[in-house]
Amino acid sequence: MAKEKEILIIGDRLLVLPDTEDERTSSGLYLPQGVTEKEKVQTGYVVKTGPGYVVPHNEIPDDDWHGRRNEPTYIPLQVKKGDYAIFLRREAIEIEYEKKKYLIVPQSGVLAIVRERLLPPKI
Repeated sequence: MAKEKEILIIGDRLLVLPDTEDERTSSGLYLPQGVTEKEKVQTGYVVKTGPGYVVPHNEIPDDDWHGRRNEPTYIPLQVKKGDYAIFLRREAIEIEYEKKKYLIVPQSGVLAIVRERLLPPKI
């Protein structure tokens, strides 16, 4: 019986496919050499995100009368799948999954994102 694997990202972390271009990113941003060397800034596309920040359930008691809450509640992340992220390299952890190199980055390590948006048709 064949089983399919899936990588799950936990909490506020992002799975990023790193950009390999040095000076100009594929989205048209120019990162000067001094910035990338001094601050260790890197870019890449967000492939997958975690569910967000967990919200504790302090307001409802955990007893038989009120029922039990097994599923946590999350505050969603700002970064979404498909975003182009600019992040601090020191915050990233490199992994290899299915023969591809990825970075796992916490949302707090992201400096900015570039997001494509659909424009309304011109009349």
